[in-house]
Amino acid sequence: MKVSTLLEKRQPNWDDLERLCNRLQKRRGRLSPEEVNRFVTLYRSACADLALASSYQLPPTTVDYLNKLVGRAHNQLYRGRDFRWKTWADALFVYTPQKIFNDVCVHICFFVFWGLFLLSAFIAYNEQRFPGFAEQVLTVNGVDGLQSSFEDFEGRTYGENCMMAGLYVWNNAGIGLKCFAYMILIVPGFLTLTFNAVVLGTSFGVMFRPEAGEAGVNFKTFVTAHGPFELTAIILSAAAGLRIGVSWIKTGGLTRMSSLFKAGQDALPIALAAVIMFIMAASIEGFISPTPERYMPWWIKGSIAVISCGMLMVYFVILGYPRRSTSEVPDEV
Repeated sequence: MKVSTLLEKRQPNWDDLERLCNRLQKRRGRLSPEEVNRFVTLYRSACADLALASSYQLPPTTVDYLNKLVGRAHNQLYRGRDFRWKTWADALFVYTPQKIFNDVCVHICFFVFWGLFLLSAFIAYNEQRFPGFAEQVLTVNGVDGLQSSFEDFEGRTYGENCMMAGLYVWNNAGIGLKCFAYMILIVPGFLTLTFNAVVLGTSFGVMFRPEAGEAGVNFKTFVTAHGPFELTAIILSAAAGLRIGVSWIKTGGLTRMSSLFKAGQDALPIALAAVIMFIMAASIEGFISPTPERYMPWWIKGSIAVISCGMLMVYFVILGYPRRSTSEVPDEV
């Protein structure tokens, strides 16, 4: 059979492919699964027809027509996805919180951090029952320096607040990256998480002692507003790293590289949530936390902390409580 005759018999296939391209080019054009398979088959067939037409030097009109048809089909097959508010809303407020809520690595890091934090704070606070604990953790100079830094805390200028907000972003990002990176190796990660939990808990215990006086009051005023976001971000950073670290050991039947790739996808929502928490914490710490009592009473900062905790509870617990499968985020995101 001549190539020209063969291609003429393919004309109905070209018409079908063109019809499907026209449907896809319409706004919100969609195809059924069967039509998608048909579209892919017709596209491959048209590519082969174009190669034959070019090789056998068929009329330029035929070659030009097939070139345009294949180009249209290619653009529809590999086109960028339209922005859809509902799809993004589902990804942000359904799939992401549910993934984080149900992630075992998040549970482990949460209980490790808060368990050590509260235990260290309790021991450091009870100086009479556990003498010398705070000095062993923070050193004598560290305890004295912590108390003296909050004795004459009179706030800062707006320019200083802007500078310190940037510094807090940098510092918080450094803490988060250390927890994330070391947790990939698991053991160093747990040591880093333990260190941060014990040091922070001890600092809180020392500054909440009655004898801390004005320094303790200033400390409470300073840390109350931004504490919920910052401490949560540390936990999420460690959990994201642990999720990747576990993939090297527990592959679930996949190759190590495939397991690592899948773990990276699972850890991404956790890491992004940590980044957002760090930025929010740094913004509050830079502009709200240092505001003196005469301009912003402690109850306002306490209200901000309560609202922050409420936001975290709503997002990670209420929205995160499993209602439907979270195995995959919609492909159209």
